[in-house]
Amino acid sequence: MASLFHLAFHVTDLAAARRFYGGVMGCAEGRSTDTWVDYDFFGHQISLHLGEPFKTTRTGRVGDQLVPMPHFGLVLALPEWRQLADRLRQAGTEFVMEPQLRYPGQPGEQWTMFFCDPSGNPIEVKGLASMDGLYARQ
Repeated sequence: MASLFHLAFHVTDLAAARRFYGGVMGCAEGRSTDTWVDYDFFGHQISLHLGEPFKTTRTGRVGDQLVPMPHFGLVLALPEWRQLADRLRQAGTEFVMEPQLRYPGQPGEQWTMFFCDPSGNPIEVKGLASMDGLYARQ
């Protein structure tokens, strides 16, 4: 079995989080109580706990754009990335960074998008034609 990543963070409303992570993102819900809920986040575990979300600022320079820091996310194969981008658009998700191609024709070419969950937690999702390019140097 491959190692799995686990991230626990705060959300302000579990019902809204369930609609977003379970409904829009399509993640399977796991264990829960009245103050937290676990999700299978594309093969990794996230735990959403009621509380004050972490503070973020747009200080992460990527090319000529500033992105929210800190943030979390995942890397998907390009077909799955496109499906998720379509689901997010259909759900009316407001993007911090619209789905777009970054580093075209260069090592590390990737599709990316940034958006926030209902509690304001920023998420980046990258899409790669080949996972071999994930750590390619510019």
